[in-house]
Amino acid sequence: MGDRILVFIPCYNCSAQIGRVLGQFTSGEMAPYFAEILVLDNGSKDDTVEQAVRAASEVRGITVTIARNRSNYNLGGSHKAAFSYALANSFTHVAVLHGDDQGCIWDLIDVLKSGDHRVYDACLGARFMKGSSLVGYSSFRIFGNHVFNTLFTIGTRWPVKDLGSGLNIFGRRVFEHEGVTRYADDLRFNIYLLLGMVRRQLKVRYFPISWREDDQVSNVKMTSQALKTLELLLQSVFKPSYFWGADHRSQKHAEYAFDPVFSSR
Repeated sequence: MGDRILVFIPCYNCSAQIGRVLGQFTSGEMAPYFAEILVLDNGSKDDTVEQAVRAASEVRGITVTIARNRSNYNLGGSHKAAFSYALANSFTHVAVLHGDDQGCIWDLIDVLKSGDHRVYDACLGARFMKGSSLVGYSSFRIFGNHVFNTLFTIGTRWPVKDLGSGLNIFGRRVFEHEGVTRYADDLRFNIYLLLGMVRRQLKVRYFPISWREDDQVSNVKMTSQALKTLELLLQSVFKPSYFWGADHRSQKHAEYAFDPVFSSR
């Protein structure tokens, strides 16, 4: 069976950026690598969806689906909705590219050309490893990320290069696992996903990426997020039975569903 890769683009209030993100797929050069693009909006207050529909007409050679979540699932819940869609539609992989135009899909192409996405269960973009490029990040934020990467490396006994960037590709062994549903739906979802992959001893590799901040608006409250992230690590290390048996969602959804508003099929 050949590759059938879904590009999942989560977005929230990305009106200014979503056109640029979809603009990365307009040349036709991406068509051999990706079967479909799913732009999934999580209740934006601006005209993100309308801008996405407008930009979708310029995408060449790839089916584009634009949809809205039926409820506020947050970033993690949007991942779960995309994973469910991928399972239901026989995709072999899900590539994640955030809709705020911080990452570049071209950084993933070398991974696909090498075939590493077939060798590894997940290939994760890393902003803080050798070969990566960071624009618009303060020295303080870079230092803080290195500290947390080190703490998680010690806690997991596995080399952590990034706790969760917005450019990754996951194979089915990752997103078909039933435990993923119990991970938190908030911004820490990628950390749960990483810890789960390490615990299951899946094959994971990092690859360097280019990452920038210019007109993006962050939804992360750094101090509270840092404390929650540290608590997550401590629980996974010192209370593993509780941690892996618990449902970490603040609100339990029976399903993670969305309503399409546009399809180029």
